[in-house]
Amino acid sequence: MEENFKAFQEKFKTEELLLYQSKYWKWSLHPTQHTLGAGILSLNRYCEKMSDISPEESQDLQNIIQVIEHTVSKVFQNQKINYLMLMMVDPHLHYHVLPRYQQPQEFNGKQWEDKSWRDLPAPETEKYDFEMLHNIKAALQQNL
Repeated sequence: MEENFKAFQEKFKTEELLLYQSKYWKWSLHPTQHTLGAGILSLNRYCEKMSDISPEESQDLQNIIQVIEHTVSKVFQNQKINYLMLMMVDPHLHYHVLPRYQQPQEFNGKQWEDKSWRDLPAPETEKYDFEMLHNIKAALQQNL
């Protein structure tokens, strides 16, 4: 279990790309920006089943979702947010947080288009350099 948790943290760079941490949950920028502002919302302790979270963790989940939705909306004016909990490859309890955009967005000199608006999110294959990730992270953190 410990190795799964460590592998998850390394894969998604949850500490390096940390945006906000509450008592039980952590919101990090996703290293691959499927949509502008895409993130990872993960439990601070290792867990593989949603049914194993405590009432306190459940309440804190609601609180951090409010922080995420307020912040992303303020910075990027998204129309919706998709929360995907798949856990097929990475068994640790986490959500992929995908802001969705009806119209193309401009950020940091790049045009961002949500090509699968109104459908399941399409995986993004383009990798962004650290500078772009840092700029997205900074924009979100400045508006927490």
